[in-house]
Amino acid sequence: MIIAVDAMGGDNAPDAVVDGVKAALAEFPDIRIRLYGDREAIESQIGGHERLSVIHCSEKIDSEDEPVRAVRRKKDASMVRMAQSVRDGESDAGVSAGNTGALMASGLFIVGRMDGVDRPALAPTLPTVDGSGFLMLDMGANADAKPQHLAQYAVMGSVYAEQVRNIRSPRVGLLNIGTEENKGNELTKEAFGLIGQAPVNFIGNVEARDLLNGVADVVVTDGFTGNMVLKTIEGTAQGLMHMMKEAFMSTAKGKIAGLLAKDNLGGFKKKMDYTEYGGAGLFGLKAPLIKAHGSSNANAIKNAIRQARTMAENDVAGRIGETIGRMGEHE
Repeated sequence: MIIAVDAMGGDNAPDAVVDGVKAALAEFPDIRIRLYGDREAIESQIGGHERLSVIHCSEKIDSEDEPVRAVRRKKDASMVRMAQSVRDGESDAGVSAGNTGALMASGLFIVGRMDGVDRPALAPTLPTVDGSGFLMLDMGANADAKPQHLAQYAVMGSVYAEQVRNIRSPRVGLLNIGTEENKGNELTKEAFGLIGQAPVNFIGNVEARDLLNGVADVVVTDGFTGNMVLKTIEGTAQGLMHMMKEAFMSTAKGKIAGLLAKDNLGGFKKKMDYTEYGGAGLFGLKAPLIKAHGSSNANAIKNAIRQARTMAENDVAGRIGETIGRMGEHE
């Protein structure tokens, strides 16, 4: 299996990407990696490896670049070349921590949307109190959505949860302002009926306050709402850690208590770190693309590569396409 990786994407590139690639090669002996980026910057850090190919790229897409324009104009950008490798069948899946919009554009215009899927979705796995996590989509690939899009998200998320996260009959919930069937706006009311007819284990509406308690294995919403939920969870986790640190460091007794609780706090921080689950998958494309967090460290890159490997190994894209196709036949 071959994974294509954008070496120049992300806040800590190429250092963190190179370290993550080295860790992935050490952990997964069945993969080969095609690493796209500045050859000089990469090879000075990684040296030689029999399962690694470095493909030189003279350009990169920056965070401030306009996504579609950058993908169309920067033909030799590391992200573009990575996506082309996936499209051409040279690689089975791709990974990038770069510009989210540009990766989405690369997925749509280069890798291509699978037949029957109206709109791809961005889907990270977020933490829960018990550590099991839940998949949420869409998290920002599309700000607006129609009811049929949410039904397709439910199918894509269910297939992923079953095939990659090994959850038998994953519970699929629709994010809403209440759990009653008639709650919400026109989008959620109509989507409720469509998801209920889809080949998934639909448990009905779920509320945002219950997400971290593991109310569902897959949570479906539009990209505008999903992105706000993601940013709220990120900000809350960071704020809590900051407040706890301030509380422990404010007095001598607090410092002693903090020292005693150091291991427990470390475990809590790791449990709330969604990069432990990998990146966010771009579902609905012809082949797997994984968006790692922009601030990814080496461990997050390694986990994103692991996720890409598992998706390709289980042919998640093919299974999603088959299920979506069956839905279309019954419409």
